[in-house]
Amino acid sequence: MDKNNKEIRTRFAPSPTGELHIGGLKTALFDYLLARKNNGSFILRVEDTDRKRLVEGAVERMIADLAWGGVKVDEGMKVDQNGALAEVGKYGPYIQSERLDIYKKYIDQLIDTGKAYHCFCSPERLAEVRKTQQQNKQAPKYDRHCLNLSPEEVQKKIEAGESYVIRFKIPEGITTFEDEVFGEVSVKNETLGDQVIMKSDGFPTYHLAVVVDDHLMKISHVIRGAEWLPSTPKHVLLYEAFGWKKEMPKFVHMANILNKNKKKLSKREGSVSVADFREEGYPAEALINFIALLGWNPKTEQEIFTMEELIKQFDVTKMNRAGGVFDLDRLSWISNQHIKKMSIDDLYNQGIEFLEKQDFYQQFLKNTSLTTAEIKNYVKKILKVEQERLSKFTEIGIENKFFFKTAEELDFSLEDINWKENNAEDTKKALIEIEEVFQNIPEEKWTEEYIQEQLLELAGEKRGDYLFPLRWVLSGQQKSPSPFEISWVLGKEESLRRIQSVINKF
Repeated sequence: MDKNNKEIRTRFAPSPTGELHIGGLKTALFDYLLARKNNGSFILRVEDTDRKRLVEGAVERMIADLAWGGVKVDEGMKVDQNGALAEVGKYGPYIQSERLDIYKKYIDQLIDTGKAYHCFCSPERLAEVRKTQQQNKQAPKYDRHCLNLSPEEVQKKIEAGESYVIRFKIPEGITTFEDEVFGEVSVKNETLGDQVIMKSDGFPTYHLAVVVDDHLMKISHVIRGAEWLPSTPKHVLLYEAFGWKKEMPKFVHMANILNKNKKKLSKREGSVSVADFREEGYPAEALINFIALLGWNPKTEQEIFTMEELIKQFDVTKMNRAGGVFDLDRLSWISNQHIKKMSIDDLYNQGIEFLEKQDFYQQFLKNTSLTTAEIKNYVKKILKVEQERLSKFTEIGIENKFFFKTAEELDFSLEDINWKENNAEDTKKALIEIEEVFQNIPEEKWTEEYIQEQLLELAGEKRGDYLFPLRWVLSGQQKSPSPFEISWVLGKEESLRRIQSVINKF
């Protein structure tokens, strides 16, 4: 409830014309946070009036993306247990194409009261009018050519089969409204054209449908991108025309997400859909955290948030007017912070599907003699080693493929593994001593800590003589996790096998 005891009802109303854009997720998230913060309801409505651009299955995928992000729909469109679209709530239908009779009722009301009229102008005439206005440096808007057609003339044209739209007649005066982010906004009505509220195909435009739907569904707050701010006076005028101004929702216009050039983030710039980031292996919590901070400032030093923390701290008064820059490096940092906080079990459960897509892992599965349970335990050990460095699940194993190879598959020369001025005999001697140490470590003491303790005791002040070649022998690479970590993950038997394989080569 708000301070006027009005139930908080927010809605996300996407058009099913493609995948859920990252900006759409931000809108849905802010709607969700506001509703949850105030024990309200979050509604999902589908605005499918743009019939030419509809994409089959887009609604179902959007709902799946929202659910993945933890944005739970209370009312409106959902997907049932069988994967089919279903409606929940008493204010439906929640799909605009199923509400045409409702829109017609309210459009007829505007026509009957002289607040809307039929327009039969062809696209060619409208283009010519616009061209003339531009040449005369006038604001392009409809010239009201059809405003004063009599009812008889209108009927005659309709019977003759002429195509038409319905336009809203903008009244004289100034329209003023309050936006929760941008403050008071005033617009001279003479700058507004008589907008189309019903297209020639009988479908309403966004402007008419959004006002009718938000009113009938008792929406308390309209949260949307700042690009809709110039259209809001038209919506306010429609509320007034219907006599609904007292029930008008609060407007909350969010700053847009920007690219590095400070321009609005576009679908043409690569990965900007939620599906892209899911496929790239970012944890849902990380993407939600990142998106929340692209237009909202908690006014604290805190940067890493769970959904529960976002709900608790969210406040529309802390939303920014300036757009937030979509910085992948920052997303990676936030993602890394979330991954580091995960339990190994959670990291395994979320990350294994990405590892299973890797060819090197599939090859490992074909070659290994480990049981399913042993493989799971082995992968968890690898994750424990990699966890601090991961920024997304698709990185699992990429830098450390040696964990999934046999000793024979490691590709390096004996010259690579000599420490500084050491020769082959020095290196062989060091490996034989390491082998003896490993042989004497009981299985129950095969831990990273104990291995490190024993190896450092052996090496003394000559750590490079021992640890440098051991890293090469175990991993086949100069850069890798520490040899203590690697040997712990590989296990005593495999570590000894790799050491002995190289000793034999000498």
